Amino acid sequence: MNPANDASPSFAMITCAHGAELAVKQSIAAEGWRLAFSRPGFVTAKHDSSRVLPTGIFARTSSWSIGQARSQDGSEQIQKLIESLEGSDHAGRPFDQLHVWSKDRAAIGRFGFEPGIDEVAGLVSEQVFAALSDKWVRCDAANRIAEPGESVLDVVLVEPSHWFFGTHTATTWPTRWPGAVQPINPADPPVSRAYYKAAEAITWSGFDMQPGDLAVEIGSAPGGACGRLLELGMRVIGVDPAEMDPRIDEHPNFRHIQARGGDLPRREFRGAKWMLVDSNVKPDQTLVTVGNIVTNRQSDFRGLLITLKLGDYDASESISRWKAKVESWKPESVVIRQLARNKCEVCFAVAMPG
Repeated sequence: MNPANDASPSFAMITCAHGAELAVKQSIAAEGWRLAFSRPGFVTAKHDSSRVLPTGIFARTSSWSIGQARSQDGSEQIQKLIESLEGSDHAGRPFDQLHVWSKDRAAIGRFGFEPGIDEVAGLVSEQVFAALSDKWVRCDAANRIAEPGESVLDVVLVEPSHWFFGTHTATTWPTRWPGAVQPINPADPPVSRAYYKAAEAITWSGFDMQPGDLAVEIGSAPGGACGRLLELGMRVIGVDPAEMDPRIDEHPNFRHIQARGGDLPRREFRGAKWMLVDSNVKPDQTLVTVGNIVTNRQSDFRGLLITLKLGDYDASESISRWKAKVESWKPESVVIRQLARNKCEVCFAVAMPG
């Protein structure tokens, strides 16, 4: 149950990218959480005194656990959910939102897998909503975006026959999205999945990007992220030795510089307010390139969204060192997260003084 006014141990359930469980476990263990049940993409833990949900770079969602159900019969699982709710401190207090999703069944990109509300979760969400809508939830359908401060009932399908139930309060953007995956439906098929990564990073960062602003993307080919920036009405410079997709290259607000970011004179970045970086380059080299640009006296960047490739999750040990390097640029703030759309990589949102 939500332990806000309870002296009993706190139980939490966390979802993450398939493969990131050890990084999550190490992070929450340092906060005194003791590990319990886990599966790829899903971790549960117990704490004797914490009244704050465990978080961290690799924790995609975090909820207070109130129960679980195992059955091949969905109606039995729903009944168990109702029993868990009746025994929780939410009895008599309906939730504002209902979020139902499946844990990641594979590493992102493997066999074409992408996180989100899959077909099974969609069907289950309809069944759960129908059973709870009269008494337990106020929303008009499952998997709506929550407003800040709203209470959310979470149902995670660890397997179709094994559900976990939990609760959380919506605050930041990821906690407002079902399963922390941004719901977005572009009008036209994006050039690449980098479109979704950029959309998520822009919203999560809170950067005040405005139509007409000049943005630079280093590692821009074939143009997925540039497509999102252009969609938002910005002027965009794409820096990459490779060719851009014609849909991007021919846009009137786009300019392609066919080079590597570190090879360009600093005047090419003059007037740019935003930088996105997503290159297939080792993190240390990426940070050298970006650091040389943003510490130049002519730099006027207000925000940086830097994707660093881990290669494998053992490299997460280097994140603190990379953060120290970024902090040497004298930013206003640095926030790090493995976005829901990130593969084995992390995103640094860096706000620069302006």
